[in-house]
Amino acid sequence: MHDLRGAAWPGGAARGPGPAPGELRFPAGDVLVASGLPGSGKSTLINRTVPLLDETGAVVIRVDSQNTREAWERRLPGWLPYALYRPLVRCAHYAGLRRALRSDASVVVHDCGALPWVRRWLARDARRRGRRLHMVLLDVEAAVAREGQAARGRGVSGFAFARHRRAVRRLVAGMEEGRPPKGCASAVLLDRPAASALRGISFE
Repeated sequence: MHDLRGAAWPGGAARGPGPAPGELRFPAGDVLVASGLPGSGKSTLINRTVPLLDETGAVVIRVDSQNTREAWERRLPGWLPYALYRPLVRCAHYAGLRRALRSDASVVVHDCGALPWVRRWLARDARRRGRRLHMVLLDVEAAVAREGQAARGRGVSGFAFARHRRAVRRLVAGMEEGRPPKGCASAVLLDRPAASALRGISFE
């Protein structure tokens, strides 16, 4: 368990007991879950820090439900409400995740934090295939996450957001007690400055 919130980053002002690493490294072939509130910056973190190839030249698969949704939106008429085809998007997303897990590649998964069954599935699959599951959790204030939702033009309902907040609070509380989420071999807790300063997430 690594709590990097408030850490001192190279080239930046000290904000805590740092220094903290500018890069997170995981074993090649393992599975990494990036979790946090909707709008907390998970997709941005993944797209900015996770390369398409690991240090051996092998493919790193990034699985983000937002990418699946956007792919469907490009194929369907703009006037069609998302609620009508949301179940199909969900099915397509989990089918893509299943294919990724069946490969020998390193896998990075975008996770909202509110669906423990997804992490249980990932943990069981990783154990069965001789892999390990890791988590990076973004601890971002609710107001900041709401701003992130507004910036991307997509928000979640108040009911759904409250469910996400409860789930993420439980994850953060467990990590603060030194307990990685069940099934995770390691966990890293980041705040917004630490996530912004992170230069890379790599597999080796």
